[in-house]
Amino acid sequence: MTTLNSTKKFIRKKIRVGRGIGSGKGKTSGRGVKGQKSRSGVAIKSFEGGQMPLYRRLPKRGFNSINKNNIAIMNLEKIQSFIDKNVIKTSDLITRDLLIKHKLINKNSQKLKILGSGNIKSKINLEADLVSKSALEKLEKAGSNIQLKK
Repeated sequence: MTTLNSTKKFIRKKIRVGRGIGSGKGKTSGRGVKGQKSRSGVAIKSFEGGQMPLYRRLPKRGFNSINKNNIAIMNLEKIQSFIDKNVIKTSDLITRDLLIKHKLINKNSQKLKILGSGNIKSKINLEADLVSKSALEKLEKAGSNIQLKK
């Protein structure tokens, strides 16, 4: 029967360094002989022997916000071209999930925004998070149903 802390890593004794020659980790305590690394207070993690370190040679670039919303944008002309190519059916409810399933937008996108570039001839059912004014006008003119998520 095993108890809570009966695994080997908990049973293993801690190596006590610097406790005499017979201990196996005495005298130099496993640090070798002389040199900078044998001394105390040494931190040389990215030191390259005086050469300009890699992290200072490379340029500083960019900024990634942790609160960024990935919004997929889709123009009306793009939707119309997918309908013309029979990738999307006009009877389908066009949602973010449908576009992700057909690999038309990135799977990491959290929202879908419809923009009004181009024209739409087909009457479609659409569900999006955001819609531009021009896109809304063109969709209503084509007689499409638009559902906006809150």
